[in-house]
Amino acid sequence: MITRIRGTLSARGVDRIEVMTPTGVGYQVQIPLGVLESLPRVGEQVELHTALVVKEDSWQLYGFATERERALFNTVTSASGVGPALGLGLISALGASRLVRAIRERDHVTLQSAPRVGRKIAERLCVELGDRMKEFGDEGDAAPREQLDGGAADAARALVSLGYSQADAERAVRGVVSRNAPGGGAAELIRLALADLQRR
Repeated sequence: MITRIRGTLSARGVDRIEVMTPTGVGYQVQIPLGVLESLPRVGEQVELHTALVVKEDSWQLYGFATERERALFNTVTSASGVGPALGLGLISALGASRLVRAIRERDHVTLQSAPRVGRKIAERLCVELGDRMKEFGDEGDAAPREQLDGGAADAARALVSLGYSQADAERAVRGVVSRNAPGGGAAELIRLALADLQRR
């Protein structure tokens, strides 16, 4: 089991990064939005807590800023019908602490605000995991998100008007901003964010 990875950040995208370890092996790691926002620049050192998901046709690493966040991912994906992509989406959209509270308090509305989470999945999360959320306490998230403003907020609204979910639109815009993309205002942000979304 791969539980932690440390190395040089060699590439970064909207929802995944590549880490080159000192042994010369590069690992692709899928990450939630909160981790993306806290990453160093490409070429700098990064360390993440990881969960390895093994399928018949692939092995996929998921990376998190804290052990608590990784444990929450493992717990959420243990619920019936909740795979790793949906688990990562829940943590990206709500953040760890808000997700814990929503499940513990049976807050279906908050859970359904995450992409691809409907009433049945929200109810299943609450029924199967409600009591297990006590072990996560009330810690704040490792990397609280700031609200988008200015051109970034305009770009996200434009992407929503094109049919993307609010969470996906914000994730794409934040990814572009975090890479220090060249200036050009909302139009440039929209172009770059669309290119990222279409590659997914």
